[in-house]
Amino acid sequence: MRVLSGTQPSGKLHIGNYFGAMRQYVELQEKGHECLYFIANYHALTSVSDAETMKDNTLEVARGYLAVGIDPQRSIFFRQSDVPEVCELAWILSCVTPMGLLQRCVSYKDKVEQGLLPNHGLFAYPVLQAADILIYHSHLVPVGQDQKQHLEITRDIAIKFNNTYGEVLRVPEPYILKESAVVPGVDGRKMSKSYDNTLELFEDPKVTKKRIMKIKTDSTPIEDPKDPDNCTVFALLSLFADDKETEQWRQNYQTGGMGYGQAKKRLAQLTDERLGPFRQKYHELVSNVDYVEDVLRDGGVKARQIACELMENVRSATGIVTSPKK
Repeated sequence: MRVLSGTQPSGKLHIGNYFGAMRQYVELQEKGHECLYFIANYHALTSVSDAETMKDNTLEVARGYLAVGIDPQRSIFFRQSDVPEVCELAWILSCVTPMGLLQRCVSYKDKVEQGLLPNHGLFAYPVLQAADILIYHSHLVPVGQDQKQHLEITRDIAIKFNNTYGEVLRVPEPYILKESAVVPGVDGRKMSKSYDNTLELFEDPKVTKKRIMKIKTDSTPIEDPKDPDNCTVFALLSLFADDKETEQWRQNYQTGGMGYGQAKKRLAQLTDERLGPFRQKYHELVSNVDYVEDVLRDGGVKARQIACELMENVRSATGIVTSPKK
């Protein structure tokens, strides 16, 4: 099955990115799917307006995904902008997309409320997203429960196009990512760069430990029982620990006689054990920019071959004629 997913280059990657998506992208690769993963730099233009920041963030995401296990020998890993045909398809899809469909998108309203400028790029974001998915004839699109509307819009656009021009586009299916609890930040809210409450994937372990030790907890005395289900430290620890250890910590909380500091120290240790190999690979890639660029370039060539085949069918169906190459 062909799997397609993209990630915006919006800055430093954190453990919320890892447990929410990156880990499962690697698992899909290991299961033998034909995976295409891209860095959505066209999409990022809705929030990033500085050229150097865009370039740096794109490389940051590339290093991060390669460091956690995306293998360019088994997955196609590329920049969105290395396949310009996606913008051509987005325009063609725009011409069959009802305005009402886009007006119902909650993501546009949410992003405007968060302070992003209400421009056409932000409004038409779902159409470009649909082009990303459809241009590679994708079977499956990994999404969380809160992202299902995006794929439903893509499916609606594909069906509308096919009803107008014939069965050209494959209507993709959602691949619901295994849901873990929302990864909390060090302040208890959802982990997010906008809240400055993240634990970065590739940060120095001493800095990570320092942030862990400052996680907010209540003032329950050491000897008293504590509620693991309302504790940020326990929520994070359960992501890193195996089932047996997680259950032991749950009992420790409920029995009492344990301070939050003990759990924080164990969380720091588990974080270092899990992320240590990723950090080592990441720092190797920082000093090997040429390799990262080669991976993206090669992935772009492979992805573009797939996209061009689809676009030939789309142009033929719509009557769009281009001059033959000399």
